[in-house]
Amino acid sequence: MAVEDVKLIGLWASPFVVRARIALNLKGIEYEFLEEEPGKKSELLLKSNPVYKKFPVLIHGGKPICESLLIVEYIDEVWSSSGFPILPADAYDRAISRFWAAYIDDKFTSQIRVLMWNEDEKSKAEAEEQLFTALLLLEEAFVKCSKGKSFFGGDTINLLDIALGSCINWLKAVEIIVGKFFLDKTKTPRLVEWAECFCSAEAAKEVLPEAEKLVEFRTFLKAASRAAADPSSK
Repeated sequence: MAVEDVKLIGLWASPFVVRARIALNLKGIEYEFLEEEPGKKSELLLKSNPVYKKFPVLIHGGKPICESLLIVEYIDEVWSSSGFPILPADAYDRAISRFWAAYIDDKFTSQIRVLMWNEDEKSKAEAEEQLFTALLLLEEAFVKCSKGKSFFGGDTINLLDIALGSCINWLKAVEIIVGKFFLDKTKTPRLVEWAECFCSAEAAKEVLPEAEKLVEFRTFLKAASRAAADPSSK
């Protein structure tokens, strides 16, 4: 597939954009990455996703596909003959993967977002508790789905690996910020092992942002937000 046929609109730091990039890498698809400027939305983004006006957006043959998990499934279907399948072949296993992927967005990434950006101490305490609960449930899900192998998909990375793995360095960034570990060998030993395997996989490691850089990015955005809200800075 030629570079000009596939484009991806997004921001390097977004875990949702990382999902699409990992899926494209797994399938060996060349693509053009169109980097958005933080705090701004390009005309192409607004045109390509007029409903939600957010990234990622995959543009294939001039046609936009939105929402990260839908993009991953689209990539798997369109390039089904390339690489390993991202969605399980079995209908039940597919449904389970989709269920947990949706759970991650509902209960996992949302709590990371609170801990990264919310200043309310009560909200942050609640988010920490819910994040620990989510990880314990995901530990159980991993044991069942992996069947003793390295990934949720067994020997290969699947939809659920991508959904959770795209957020793993944001979780590490949160650990740096709040000063506590959420991935704990005593409580979630299999997830700790999984995280190491996932982050070292070729398709993931070249696009996963470093936790330290994410902390710096957070500091930059918070400073920019304060400056924009300060009348004396205008």
